[in-house]
Amino acid sequence: MKIRPLHDRVVVRRQEEETTTSGGILLPGSAAEKPNQGEIVAVGEGSVLKSGELRPLSVKVGDKVVFGQYAGSNTVKVDGEELIIMNESEIFGVLEA
Repeated sequence: MKIRPLHDRVVVRRQEEETTTSGGILLPGSAAEKPNQGEIVAVGEGSVLKSGELRPLSVKVGDKVVFGQYAGSNTVKVDGEELIIMNESEIFGVLEA
């Protein structure tokens, strides 16, 4: 199954949670923080401006992005995988190699 977000929304696959600290201490699931990075798996067509023109999104599928801890409060399960739907404006930046 595929998901196609509408307008200026993107679908993000969150990075795996860290289960150990930098010092090697194993964290239980309840203590681990959810990562604020992920990979974009789908993008909408863009936002419609007041003039009626379509402004394409600045991100594309495959981009690794950084977002806020509380961004993307809408989660969906697609083929057993939990994905986040958020607005493009909730993304802080794109990670580049």
